[in-house]
Amino acid sequence: MLGKFFVLMIGVLGLVSCSNPNTPAGFEGYVFEEPRIFGAGGYRSALVGPSNYGVSLWRNRVINIDTRPNTYTELFDILAKDDLKISFNFHAVIAIKPNTVKAVVENYGGDHWYKRYVKETFRTYVRDAVQRYDSRALKTHREDIATEVTQKLQLLLDQTPFDVTQVVVGNIHYPAIVATAVEKKLAAQQLLAEKETQKEIARKDAEIRVEEAKGIAQAQQIINTTLTPNYLQHEAINAQLKMAESPNHTTVYIPVGNNGIPMVKGTR
Repeated sequence: MLGKFFVLMIGVLGLVSCSNPNTPAGFEGYVFEEPRIFGAGGYRSALVGPSNYGVSLWRNRVINIDTRPNTYTELFDILAKDDLKISFNFHAVIAIKPNTVKAVVENYGGDHWYKRYVKETFRTYVRDAVQRYDSRALKTHREDIATEVTQKLQLLLDQTPFDVTQVVVGNIHYPAIVATAVEKKLAAQQLLAEKETQKEIARKDAEIRVEEAKGIAQAQQIINTTLTPNYLQHEAINAQLKMAESPNHTTVYIPVGNNGIPMVKGTR
């Protein structure tokens, strides 16, 4: 009976000790053995999720590594070339190449590969690129900065399991004093534009007045050259004829000039 009990206990312990490592979708699993009492243990195989390794009496374990593209964001407070502190985010999209989980775990720190191998170098590349520009030039050169950092990261990770998909400069935040100065500059530019518009309107108004004056002067010149004594006498005779034909009143004409008509002096 005692022997049967020991056999039963060994069987139960064997079943309890069985392992079946599994890996979810989007991950690759590094399957390794943890020896109980004897054996070397170590790497067994790799799993591409979703899958499982299968039931085994060996003490197998798995480290699952996310191989999907992930965004790694770094926050910066950097002095630009003009010694003004600028705050911004920098985003790097990095994925792990297929079938490289063994190298990631054994050579690059497994789950901690980004912190151990990429992070500080990435931050150094960003600082070097940003500090070559003045603070106000950063926004206009953000694409140049992103391209430079991308190329350096790709060169760094070329012979590694990691693949740089994209590098993006996030929002750039200037100190409050700079924001205030920019607002004042924009307000001044708007006011200047309004002044230029007013100046143009005033110039057009002046041109209109000049043209009106020219018209008046030309009209006056025409009148002065056409109002001769004979013309005025002719107009006076016509006026007298019309008045004489009117039945509503009596008109008395007093001769004051030659031929009994009003005398008109020269205009000069």
